[in-house]
Amino acid sequence: MHIPDGYLSPITYIPSYAIAVPLFAYGFKKLKKTLNEKTLPFIASLTALSFLVMMINIPIPGGTSGHAIGAAAISILFNPWIGFISISLVLLIQALIFGDGGITAWAVNSLALGFVASFVGYYSYKALFKFNKNFALFVSGWISIVAASFIIAFFLGIQPIVAHTPDGKPLFFPFGLEITIPALVGSHMLYFGVAEGIYTLIVVKFIEKIKNFSFQGQANEI
Repeated sequence: MHIPDGYLSPITYIPSYAIAVPLFAYGFKKLKKTLNEKTLPFIASLTALSFLVMMINIPIPGGTSGHAIGAAAISILFNPWIGFISISLVLLIQALIFGDGGITAWAVNSLALGFVASFVGYYSYKALFKFNKNFALFVSGWISIVAASFIIAFFLGIQPIVAHTPDGKPLFFPFGLEITIPALVGSHMLYFGVAEGIYTLIVVKFIEKIKNFSFQGQANEI
């Protein structure tokens, strides 16, 4: 689901950096307050796990790919700001070292896969936890990646509208919203969202089990 370089016009990615950088700075402050000898190994391990699952890219129609993220698990266990920073750092490393995703698109990728996925997953879990914890974990993972896929689909799909030649030929990503939204959102609702839901359920339950400690209510003040 990473957007590579050359897919987004400057009119898209420049404003996205203006939005992402202040959020990233604020998130780092939250991360510094959270890090200690107890939380550091878990945050680092979950971030590394997200790195691994995001490297498994499955091509899908619409000009991009799908994969799990892991943002909801980090957000539920700690804080959505921590999820945002962790996923953003993963995306930056993947773009710089592996060419997976672009530098120009890093802000958009971070806002979608990091910020939106983390906060949607976190608040979905908070809303559903009182009914059934396992159900809440699964749904939070599912809806987090579906929300992220919609943001990616939107940014890709508006490119033919915002950047084209006088005769209407797209200058960057060529497919419109009528293609990107069904291709991306549909596939994530049916396949990748289910994988993300299972991932979130297993990871959160496993971390709680090995620590014999419930992280419910442990998230730092947002």
